[in-house]
Amino acid sequence: MLPLALILTGQSVKITGSDRSYDQGRTPKKFEWLKSQGIEIVPQDGKSLTTDYEALIISSAIEDSIPEVAKAKDLGIPIIKRAELLASLFNKARISIAIGGTSGKSTTTGMLTWIMFEAQKDPTVMNGANFLNFVSPARPYASSLVGDPDLFVSECDESDGSIILYHPTIAVLNNIALDHKPIEDLVPIFRTFLFQSQKQVLNLQNETISEQLADEFSATAITTGINHPSADLNVTNYAPTATGSSSTIEDRRGKQSYTLILKVPGKHNIENALSALGAAIQAGIELEQAVKALETFSGVKRRLENIGNYNNINVIDDFAHNPDKVKASLSTCNEHFGRLLIMFQMHGYGPLKLMKDDLICAFVDGMKSGDILYMPDVLYLGGATDKSYTSRDFINEINERGGIKNIKGEWLETREGILAKLVNEARAGDRIIIMGARDDTLSTFAQDVLTSLQNHARNSQS
Repeated sequence: MLPLALILTGQSVKITGSDRSYDQGRTPKKFEWLKSQGIEIVPQDGKSLTTDYEALIISSAIEDSIPEVAKAKDLGIPIIKRAELLASLFNKARISIAIGGTSGKSTTTGMLTWIMFEAQKDPTVMNGANFLNFVSPARPYASSLVGDPDLFVSECDESDGSIILYHPTIAVLNNIALDHKPIEDLVPIFRTFLFQSQKQVLNLQNETISEQLADEFSATAITTGINHPSADLNVTNYAPTATGSSSTIEDRRGKQSYTLILKVPGKHNIENALSALGAAIQAGIELEQAVKALETFSGVKRRLENIGNYNNINVIDDFAHNPDKVKASLSTCNEHFGRLLIMFQMHGYGPLKLMKDDLICAFVDGMKSGDILYMPDVLYLGGATDKSYTSRDFINEINERGGIKNIKGEWLETREGILAKLVNEARAGDRIIIMGARDDTLSTFAQDVLTSLQNHARNSQS
């Protein structure tokens, strides 16, 4: 909602907003900054909504019980979903690029945006995470760019099925995996998304895309892969570095090769980079120029973001919250030596119940001997939900399955209890990973962990 509000504000639209997090006193700095951008923030009690407003824009998480929804219905004010408004802006653009897939959308969008910026393009961009290349003290929340409305790049969400609202010039599909919906439900949604585009970029590294969708779009798609026998853009010689990776990218269509250097780690980011490069080519940017731009791409917020290091203990803030993302993050972390201490906060009871079996496999398979997984209660911000399966149940199953590998899970009701555990447990060479989605205070918690490590060491010395 924040980047969409900023795009509209940049187009001289008056915006007023409410958020339950504002009422709960969460992330006050973010709301103060929004106010400084000319966006009025009001309590979520419905009292500020009047017939002066053209529409009420709501996210998919908003229930009918929210006061603004009831007030809008009483006043006859149109109620429009976030994705509907975004898609209407997006579909008007002469050139539109939609980034889809279960994982990696925000990073791929960030990569493509940086490529375009370096190529002197001026896109309007909508993303789900902050672009670190554009973050500054004056602009701490850089998840959108207000540029040429006829060149529109957007991350597009499949969780509520709204991705089919978009009719892009270029459609990028990173992957299909279990997240908010089972894979068998996602395939027809993504197929519709692709059919509504003129050109495509398809990641053949993903088995579902390769087996179920790629052949249907062979005439118009650029395909990508790692050590893949037939991908148009193929990466070989992958080698992790201290902060990223180095590899070779081959354009089999033009029979040219370039060295691809990234400052963001992991093979999953190679896949994201390939998707961004494919989209850049489809948009008319030369591959060599695009590859060069990615050398200075800094990443996006909360994607294996290194918060800091103290006493050779790295604190990492990460958005991983579904099995695919957890696997990718753990695989990347295990490219280097060191024990993993993971704090994972699940972003809802429904997603936990849907994904628990695959999530358990992701952690048990991805963790190694000596690693520890800590979990607090599931994030709950209000509304009706089934709480029959909890994070405590999840940890019990981790310990049942993980004992043979000497990995351990611990449940504590609050993050404060986990903070004390992390600080007392951590030793030189460990990496502390704060994992989870939909909760901006996780980044604050990651910073608190780093500060507490420093204070703990000082107190021990004194």
